[in-house]
Formats: sequence, structure tokens, C-alpha cells
Amino acid sequence: MTYALGTRLIAEFIGTAIMVILGNGSVANVDLKGTKGNGSDWLVIAFGYGCGVMIPALLFGSISGNHINPAFTIGLAVAGLFSWSEVLPYILVQFAGAIVGQLIVVAAYKPHYDMTTNPQHILGTFSTISASKSRLNGFVNEFVGSFILFFGALGITKAPFFQNNLGTAHLALGFLVLTLVASVGGPTGPALNPARDLGPRIVHALLPLKHKGSSDWAYAWVPVVAPTLASICAILLYKGVFMK
Repeated sequence: MTYALGTRLIAEFIGTAIMVILGNGSVANVDLKGTKGNGSDWLVIAFGYGCGVMIPALLFGSISGNHINPAFTIGLAVAGLFSWSEVLPYILVQFAGAIVGQLIVVAAYKPHYDMTTNPQHILGTFSTISASKSRLNGFVNEFVGSFILFFGALGITKAPFFQNNLGTAHLALGFLVLTLVASVGGPTGPALNPARDLGPRIVHALLPLKHKGSSDWAYAWVPVVAPTLASICAILLYKGVFMK
């Protein structure tokens, strides 16, 4: 069944919002002062992001394709697997969903934002930060993680193994993201998604939060450019080798 563009855009908006709520919400639970999960470990965040991708995939994978990521949308279009005429609408609703999702995270955790005095912990609940303060390392990390994500996502959803059970494929996407966050997420966060980083970073810049500090705009281009380039490379490679 093919859904109308408007329906697919609603799915992309809601899916991206859910991804940010569950993903950045897990970061807030770990890093903000006074929460029930404060001080718990990285696996909480990995599970939050894994489920943050898996649940929208199960909800909307058969409706919009569950891109929820501008880099994926652009990579598919470059490879001829998605219409260029729908790229801009998809990207706009993805960013809108990320912004709304982040506003919901802030509303849910507002007392704990007020209690938290570490600006890095606050920013980390919105966007990514290079742990080494290196844009080069951040770029490498984001590119590698994103390449595996997009190559894996296309492989999982297009492979003959899953063709009769795409629901299982969408479950696998969640485990892929969980594993990426757990294994290569240490240096940056990671973003793997321009909307997931830039949308909430804009919210961080605009909201009058206590102790929020800098939005780190000097680094902001990394989680936008690196995932987009990785997506193009990964999808072209998969299509060229395995979709002949």
C-alpha cells in the first residue's frame, strides 16, 4: 500500500519526535541532577536510542519508510531510491519533529535542568559533544558510525533474508543503533543524524535554561555533514554491490 505524501510526512514528524524523546530523554535521565536514573551507565543511553529508532520503525516503517533522518533521505535520493521532489518536505518535518521532541524532553525534565549546574551535562541532553574537543575525531567517529548505520539499515531492509518479515528487520534496526551507541558512541554521543543534533541544538540556543552555557556552534557542522556524506557513500556502495 502506498500512502499519500501528507500521511507519510506526519509519520516522519511523529517518528522523529519519538526518537528524540526516547534518545535524549535517556541522556537526561542519566546526566541531569536529581533524576531516578542519575549516574547510571552508558547502556541506559544505548538502550534509549536503540528503542528510540526501533519503535518508530515498527510504527511507521511500512508507511513512510521511517527515514527519521535527513542524511538517510538525502542518501536514498542520491542513489535514485527516493524521489528528489519529496526530499525537502521529509527533511523539514524531520527537523520539526526533532525540535518538538526536544521541547517535550525539556518539559518532562525541567526541574532537573534547573538543578543541574554542569553546562556540558545540559548540552549533552540536547546535542552531541566531542569528548576530546576534536572536530576531526568527531567527524571520523560520526562518519564511521553513520556509514555502518546506513549500510546496515539498507542491507537489513533490502536483504532477501527479511523480505517476508520486515517487522523483524525493523527490530534489527533498533539493535543496530543500540550497538553503535554502545560500541562507537563514546567519542561524540553520537548523532548519526543531522536532525537529531541540529534541531535540539537550536532549542538549546533559544531556551532560557539556567546554567546552560554555550551551544557549541563551532562543532555543530560535524554531526550534520559527516552523517550526510556517510549516508551517500554507504547507500551508493550497497546499491552498487548488492542491488544489481
